[in-house]
Amino acid sequence: MVMTSELTAPAANPVLRVPPASPAAAAAYFGASLAFHADVSDVAAALAADEDPGFVVLDSRSTASWEQGHVPGAIHLPTALIAAQARDLLDPAVPVVTYCWGPGCNGATRAALALAGLGYRVKEMLGGFEYWAREGFEFETWEGRVRRTADALTAPVDSDDCGC
Repeated sequence: MVMTSELTAPAANPVLRVPPASPAAAAAYFGASLAFHADVSDVAAALAADEDPGFVVLDSRSTASWEQGHVPGAIHLPTALIAAQARDLLDPAVPVVTYCWGPGCNGATRAALALAGLGYRVKEMLGGFEYWAREGFEFETWEGRVRRTADALTAPVDSDDCGC
C-alpha cells in the first residue's frame, strides 16, 4: 500500500520544470548578453544617425551571398578569410558587429569568435541579414539598393519604434 505522502507531486509544466534563475543571476546573464549582441533595428538606427556609429559592420557570408544583398556600408569578409585579412580591413580600435544569414545560422557567431581571437571587440547582430531585410531596412545588391516592405511579424506596422 502506498501512502499519500509517498506519491510524487505532479511535474511542473515544461516552462517551470527548471525554475527561473534568481533576479541577480538573471541580471548578470542578460546584461552579459547585451554586451555580446546587437539588435537589427538598433544597428540600423545607429548607422542612420548623422554621426559615426562607433563600430563597423562585417558581413561574414560568401561572395554570392554578399551580392544577393548586404547591409549598406558593411565590410565583406567571409569567416574563412578573417585570420588572413582582418588586420588589413579592420581597425583593432573600432568595435565590429558581425552578421550572417539569420537566426538559423551561426556564421556570425563563428566570425565573432575568430575576430575576438585576434583581439577585436565584437558583437553579433541578432537576426542577421534575414531580419535586416524583413524589418524593411534598405540593403545593397550587385544591381543597386533595394528595400522590401517590412514584415508585420518582425517590425511594427505604421511606426519606426517597436517599443522595446
